[in-house]
Amino acid sequence: MSLRTVLILVAALVATSVSASPSARAAAPLSFGGVVPAPVSATPAAGVTYRITSATSLYSDVPAVGEQLARQLRRSTGFPVAIVAAPPADGISLRLGSVSGGEEAYRLDVTATGITVLANGAAGLFNGVQTLRQLLPYAADSASVQPGPWPVQGGRITDAPRYAYRGAMLDVARHFFPLAAVQRYIDQIALYKINYLHLHLSDDQGWRIVVDSWPRLATYGGSTAVGGDPGGYYTKAQYQELVAYAAARNITVVPEIDLPGHTNAALASYAELNCDGVAPPLYTGTDVGFSSLCTSKELTYTFIDQVLGELAALTPGPYLHLGGDEASSTKPADYAAFMNRAQAIAAAHGKTVIGWHDIVKATPLPSTVAQYWGTTPDDSAVASAGRKVIMSPASRAYLDMKYNRRTPLGQDWAGLIEVKDAYGWNPGTYLTGLPAQQVLGVEAPLWTETIRTSADIEYMAFPRLPAVAELGWSPYAKHDWTAFKQRLGAQGPRWRVQGVNYYHSGQITWPAGS
Repeated sequence: MSLRTVLILVAALVATSVSASPSARAAAPLSFGGVVPAPVSATPAAGVTYRITSATSLYSDVPAVGEQLARQLRRSTGFPVAIVAAPPADGISLRLGSVSGGEEAYRLDVTATGITVLANGAAGLFNGVQTLRQLLPYAADSASVQPGPWPVQGGRITDAPRYAYRGAMLDVARHFFPLAAVQRYIDQIALYKINYLHLHLSDDQGWRIVVDSWPRLATYGGSTAVGGDPGGYYTKAQYQELVAYAAARNITVVPEIDLPGHTNAALASYAELNCDGVAPPLYTGTDVGFSSLCTSKELTYTFIDQVLGELAALTPGPYLHLGGDEASSTKPADYAAFMNRAQAIAAAHGKTVIGWHDIVKATPLPSTVAQYWGTTPDDSAVASAGRKVIMSPASRAYLDMKYNRRTPLGQDWAGLIEVKDAYGWNPGTYLTGLPAQQVLGVEAPLWTETIRTSADIEYMAFPRLPAVAELGWSPYAKHDWTAFKQRLGAQGPRWRVQGVNYYHSGQITWPAGS
């Protein structure tokens, strides 16, 4: 082979490498088939592309949603992305109008001259924008200016959620996470159309919210965490800031005060909450089931009324979560009587009760929602209780379970959960004997006995959280592991741009740039 021939081959290989680089690939429009959760309907228009340029402007019937999108585009593209007073002839329009599917439904149209999201309300516009973000090049999620270009595949997407409730739970009691860390998680889950954030605010190891009528709950009960790690708590102003931050991203906060067990932090803070009047020491271990409020004291119900009353006043969403699980130190009859009174107290403060599915051992109010956390599909008491159910089977949806034996974080008491396991079930038919219409939705809990940092949260939540999110949003007819793992893999480069510390599951083919 001549030297000239060798040089020609080397040049060709270099050119191929450059054209296949992540930046080069990112310049091409992303496929409609790369969106997570899968839309109800996605019809690409062959050969049609809209390009965001320095001349692109944006109009929104809901200014807050439009400003969020404009801020992100300005940050990554460097373009001005002006907010204009009327829909532009060439640009992005977020419009209110009539689409089928309810408040969260939307229609997204991309033509050569513009992008239009149409929805019945702000929630639908926000959801449509999250889909649009996934059609943009990955670099559009960057925190700094990138070179572009910024093409968007032409076509139409029509979409609406399968379930009204699509949740993620973050346990801030076992380990405390400051406001910025929770806000970071909110931003991450919002992209996948999660619309409820369940905050586990109290447990044996820590109490994480200020209660003015019982101040030592936070200052003393919130002073530690698992393993003796630093504690912490949210002031009322911080909690309200968190609620508002979530609401701006179509996420409703569901606060949980776990009762009557999982209460050592409260019992240690106030001796009078104990039947013997003696406060136990603060607890930093991980065992469960040993603590209980004194259900025979009337003071206990004054405590519950004041705690729930203050929390309800801070929480505009409809739900208060009362826990109710693993109360093995409370006699069954006492448990039932206590939970019945606690439900009535929450209802008197204008809130709908959610409880872990153990709450069916009491007499749930007609409005009470049971959250199923069992490890098998067989629980006749829950199935026959006649209540709405949020599906969080621990062997499928618990994000703190290890992926495999080598996973450095997490637990394995409910099993090992790889991505395929998190995706491979149907919330509507999972629990034997439960009518499909009683399923309110799904939730992916993340308990934090072994979780200390945002990087830990991300490692355990991604890529499994998007799998559960798809089960909650997409029609079950769209459920297909082969297609899903391709779409999920396409999120890898986006997470890399966002700085998400995700688990590179061997079940997923991650493209270059992941």
